[in-house]
Amino acid sequence: MTAKVDQAVDYFKSGLSCSQAMLLAFGQEFGVDKTLALKISTPFSGGMARMCQTCGAVTGTFMVLGLKYATSKEAKEKLFALENEFADKFKSRNKSINCGKLLGYDLGNPEERKEFAEKKLYETLCQKFVKDAAEILEEIIAKN
Repeated sequence: MTAKVDQAVDYFKSGLSCSQAMLLAFGQEFGVDKTLALKISTPFSGGMARMCQTCGAVTGTFMVLGLKYATSKEAKEKLFALENEFADKFKSRNKSINCGKLLGYDLGNPEERKEFAEKKLYETLCQKFVKDAAEILEEIIAKN
């Protein structure tokens, strides 16, 4: 793993959410300070406020790609292409970018969230998704 991938995983292990870990690990090099990164990314946790929609590791990555590539109106097409490339690569590793499908649990349901936590699936499943997202993001940034 590279330093950024390690950092994203370490942030996640420290108790940050998947979206927070991604934006915090990569966003600072684009001028986003730690406090702002945490505030911006918090609502995207748990697949968008625990609604189990798009995985927070994915939305955090999209935020980083936006910081790097959304430099003008014309750059939007390149950004969207890179986000789609990321999503395709993430899906090839994990079959989906949808939090609920990835986890098999509804984190908005308190009982399911409790069972998910008791089984320590944050430490296995979610940590893997953060690692995968960070690795794929690094690949995309390196070649673009």
